[in-house]
Amino acid sequence: MAYNITDKCNGCTACSKLCPVYAITGQKSAVHVINQRRCVNCGICGHVCQSHAIVNSEGQVCVPLKRSLWPKPVINKELCSACSICVCDCTPRALRISMPKFRGDINVFCELANPQKCIGCAICESRCPMGAVKMAASK
Repeated sequence: MAYNITDKCNGCTACSKLCPVYAITGQKSAVHVINQRRCVNCGICGHVCQSHAIVNSEGQVCVPLKRSLWPKPVINKELCSACSICVCDCTPRALRISMPKFRGDINVFCELANPQKCIGCAICESRCPMGAVKMAASK
């Protein structure tokens, strides 16, 4: 079961603007809806909902979380193959492949280039075939 929006929703659109898979729809000032088939259970909607209108997959009401506390990806450069799957799947465009240090350098890897854009959805972690991306709480 994915996240759900209750009738406490005031239609502020904060959740729909940040949803990395565009699973949330609705008109401004109206109750929004989460498409259960699209939802990836990242919880970003619950982190931003100020009206406590989001319930998680266990049916618990989500409480807003300050952006500075959202988890961020930590990349193990030794495991990363620079396949770019995480970069391509990062809707906010927070990740990139590092620049080579010299011509012919093949020791490139994924890096969190724009941490302020990261929403902590963990899609990068779930899609990494090498297990090089792990989410960690921000400090």
